[in-house]
Amino acid sequence: MHTIDYDGPVAITRDIHWVGRHEHGLELHCNPYLLLDDDTAVLIDPGSIPDFPVVMRKIIDLTSPQLISLIVASHQDPDVCSNLAVVEDVIERPDLHIAAHSATLRLIRHFGLRSPLLAVDRCNWQVSLPSGRVLEFIHTPHLHCAGSIMTFDRATGTLFSSDLFGASDEEAWALFGDGAYAGTMTDWHQAMMPANHLLRSCMARVRALPIQRICPQHGSVIEGDGIERAIAHLERLPVGLDLMGSAH
Repeated sequence: MHTIDYDGPVAITRDIHWVGRHEHGLELHCNPYLLLDDDTAVLIDPGSIPDFPVVMRKIIDLTSPQLISLIVASHQDPDVCSNLAVVEDVIERPDLHIAAHSATLRLIRHFGLRSPLLAVDRCNWQVSLPSGRVLEFIHTPHLHCAGSIMTFDRATGTLFSSDLFGASDEEAWALFGDGAYAGTMTDWHQAMMPANHLLRSCMARVRALPIQRICPQHGSVIEGDGIERAIAHLERLPVGLDLMGSAH
């Protein structure tokens, strides 16, 4: 079996790369992704301040940071995007846009950003890249933030799912999930997600997409038969309020 070199960027597809930090003993691995599309690039969930040096080094291994024209923040948590101000300093591009739901932008403004902010709920839930490639945004309210979104790249069938389909790293972490991965999602979702009826509604929307792979912000990439197993697992998983008894 091929051993992955996590010290460098890892190709998910020909044009999508994982650019995160891997370190033994990390309680939670974060997964920033870089999408390369002709002469432009999109950075999805750039990560935290501690991860910034590694994330940016891996980006530079792949392309010039100045080619990044769009950064997507799936929600406002510090592990997702607290390094935004530092990243935009390196990119130094006046037409760089930061895309997120308006409920998320209301909060990440406090990071002191200079770049124009793009509210995905006010631009028909999609953005077109210069090549014509379209990224679609899917609102997943309260899973686990009011403005949480997923990003779907129809060109590759890749769903960047944010905290959904994620897992914590109680045991050895791997970028690509195996046949048992669905079960490892349990603790993460029961701790982070508010109620199963919200998960079920979201999974119905996920099923309607022509998905080839799911790239979560934590945990592992899900491909092949693992996609259906993961969806089915979350559809029936009690989380949050479901676990707090009839008093709630």
